[in-house]
Amino acid sequence: MRMSRLAGVVLTLLVGLSLNGCQPTADTIFFGDNIVTMDPDQPTVEAVAVLGETITAAGSLDDVMAMQGDHTRMVDLGANALLPGFIDSHSHFTGAGRALDALSLHSPPVGDVTNIDELVAKTRRWIDEKEIPPGETVSGGGYDDSLLEEGRHPTRYDLDRISTEHPIIVRHVSGHLSAANSLALANSDITADTPDPEGGHIRRVAGSNEPDGVLEERAGRLLSRGGGGGYSQTADDLDELARKSVSVYNGYGVTTIQWGGGTSPQMIRALREVAAREPLNADIAVYSSARGILDDSVHYERTYTNGVRVVAVKLLLDGSPQGRTAWVTEPYVEGPPLASADYVSYPTMEPDSLKALVVQVIRKGVPVSVHCNGDAASDVYLDGVEEAIAGMDPKPDHRSVIIHAQIMREDQMDRVAELGVVPSFFSSHVFYWGDWHRRSFGEERASNISATAWARDRGVHYTIHTDAMVVPPNMMRALSITVNRKTRSDYVLGPHQRATVMEALNALTLDAAYQYFEEDTKGSITVGKQADFVILGENPLTVDPAELEQIPIVETISRGRSVYQR
Repeated sequence: MRMSRLAGVVLTLLVGLSLNGCQPTADTIFFGDNIVTMDPDQPTVEAVAVLGETITAAGSLDDVMAMQGDHTRMVDLGANALLPGFIDSHSHFTGAGRALDALSLHSPPVGDVTNIDELVAKTRRWIDEKEIPPGETVSGGGYDDSLLEEGRHPTRYDLDRISTEHPIIVRHVSGHLSAANSLALANSDITADTPDPEGGHIRRVAGSNEPDGVLEERAGRLLSRGGGGGYSQTADDLDELARKSVSVYNGYGVTTIQWGGGTSPQMIRALREVAAREPLNADIAVYSSARGILDDSVHYERTYTNGVRVVAVKLLLDGSPQGRTAWVTEPYVEGPPLASADYVSYPTMEPDSLKALVVQVIRKGVPVSVHCNGDAASDVYLDGVEEAIAGMDPKPDHRSVIIHAQIMREDQMDRVAELGVVPSFFSSHVFYWGDWHRRSFGEERASNISATAWARDRGVHYTIHTDAMVVPPNMMRALSITVNRKTRSDYVLGPHQRATVMEALNALTLDAAYQYFEEDTKGSITVGKQADFVILGENPLTVDPAELEQIPIVETISRGRSVYQR
């Protein structure tokens, strides 16, 4: 096994202390029968010792107990299981804090909205309870046309029933579409004469050019948000939000969190100020904008400073399959309203521009992660990676990522393996929208969303994510969906693509660390690695797979400190 630099330092320390007749004492010792290390060289151990932020011993109970001191915290796991802390391979972490105080229009199991009348009534109550004055923008998020009884998006006319004195803007669960009332459209000068912007579409009333209020992709940027609550811009604004957000993730066993939106240099600086004041209870892996990296206002980093690290560049090339805006090569079986029979959606940025950025970023020595849901988008991205590394000998270990990787073809997975790309699957789609995808794409394509088996069979490192707050960062639910592949209707979608429990755990731990070039410091319970753990109420390797989602998070430990207890 390759020894990390940190592991070597720890081993040297232990040997030196032993030679001097001294025995280091641990801050904490965990012991029990259900320690799952995720270390292929030592899959199970009886006990684990932690000193400071580092794992200093993992092995037999007798050997590890030799590190017990007067002040060592002893944790008898009993029937609980100790695993490495979960690593979030793609989400938008500040969204978790915002969701705590926002108008939620989600359908079950996340929320309670099941039809448009309920959406209207809930938003009207929100205005009354918050005493929002006329003229101030009212925003909500999470509505899902695939789950609403009407089977459609709310239109401007539905939202006008809420108020004609407030601009109303509600966001689709995917984050890729918005619906606005007539006042919000008027305030934004969106009329029948407004053309579709590049990379977006203004939906129209049938038989006319009049906007119906639903805006796809970059068309949503035409909206004037007014008092709708923009992103925080200073460290003071960000401090409370970041800490609230981290606490949500800690409650799901997550110890490394991604800020995955192509973050601006200004916001990265603000986050660094927040972390420098007082450490956050998790590491934050930041995806930078391409501009920040290319103009050197942001620098790619191999290590964390106060728990913050720039890990890659983020780009976005297409939309969402649940919103029926994923860009595909074969037409949708059932597309959006008024779509033609040959509808395949569209890219959200000019493909040649995307490829050029991919080439520049990779040749600068920085990983690039691109949002690609449809196979047409993945083709463009993989072409860009191939061009970037062409002629390089040896081939660079760039570990660039396909984010979501939903509607992929098997031949594309061959290219992924050849090019050294990491697919990060939004595997929760199987449950949340699997039944919808069967209607959108037909049985064969839908059965191969989140194609973990194709990746496994080619020896590809892959990860799984929740894209929070599209869905909550519930890692046990993501684990269960990846293993069981059951839809809302209890249909098993693509049983051939099921992962084993160990494979899915690996995607949340060791391979997630690999995605970030952090496999030497995270992802397994190994001497010398960072002391990030999650304690589960049961061992996921021994329970009935159907019960995985019900396993509770008992405690989360980040850098050796307890940051969540049930």
